Amino acid sequence: MKDVARGPQKDDKSKGKLAVDQDLIRDLARLLEETGLSDIEVEQDGMRIRVGRGGGRGVNAPSAMPAPPASAPAPIAAAPADPAKHPGAVASPMVGTAYMAPSPGAKPFVDVGSTVKAGETLLIIEAMKTMNQIPAPRSGTVTQILVEDGQPVEFGEALLIIE
Repeated sequence: MKDVARGPQKDDKSKGKLAVDQDLIRDLARLLEETGLSDIEVEQDGMRIRVGRGGGRGVNAPSAMPAPPASAPAPIAAAPADPAKHPGAVASPMVGTAYMAPSPGAKPFVDVGSTVKAGETLLIIEAMKTMNQIPAPRSGTVTQILVEDGQPVEFGEALLIIE
């Protein structure tokens, strides 16, 4: 397992802050996707990192049972083990942050059940302060949305499924 923290890292702007291992956070996020867990927490050398998914932002209180996922569980149960291998999967063309709507609070571009045409905008990925519209590669119906608004995405990661 990777180290959670490398100890106190000092730079000119923030003295005494701990450096967070971003690769570990990405690995934990992938583990959440693979296992279907709602959150995971790692503690090492006095530093605790908690990665979770769901609708709520902010501090989560520990609970005895994992919280249900924010999306309906039925489509997830019908999904193949690896959504990226689904023939209708739309993969991320870049690393960035996925946004489901053109602006905060606006109606999302697509929802589960939406019918889309080839070339229609599905979502936006922000990369290096640039908003990149992700078009539908084919016409069909959105059967699953695999990312949440504001979620970091990797190159090649399945974003949604169009059938």
